[in-house]
Amino acid sequence: MPYTPIVATLGYVLSLDRKRVLMIHRNARAHDHHLGKYNGLGGKLDPHEDVLAGMRREIHEEAGIDCTELALRGTISWPGFGKHGEDWLGFVFLITRFEGAPLERNPEGALEWVDLERLHDLPMWEGDRHFLPLVFDTDPRPFHGVMPYRDGRMQSWSYSRV
Repeated sequence: MPYTPIVATLGYVLSLDRKRVLMIHRNARAHDHHLGKYNGLGGKLDPHEDVLAGMRREIHEEAGIDCTELALRGTISWPGFGKHGEDWLGFVFLITRFEGAPLERNPEGALEWVDLERLHDLPMWEGDRHFLPLVFDTDPRPFHGVMPYRDGRMQSWSYSRV
């Protein structure tokens, strides 16, 4: 059976001093699969756009800023992650420069600048704690991981780098 995941982007916007990251606190919609959790910004790719264009669009829609410098940090396959067990494939970016001032909130929740050292204290998906260090490390090689979920829980995590 072919693997036909939902393709998405996930971006982490760094402050200019590189000490904080812009996160969304998903606290606005009662039936949100991510309710109460902190996430990076992003979403599903539109059929007519490439991954980079999708990341730029999502950051603009969700935070009101325009990315001027970003790097692909990795990819993650999330079999079974969706609300109804859908498979997801995410392209993970680090945004290091942008234009504009971020919104304070959007329809999904409040946007907050969080100190990088505090990230591990936030309520987030269990699996995020495994890959987030790779997003912010100094290794220039992208990571490529797989993180299966079952019934809303991470089952395992593995990754490789070239």
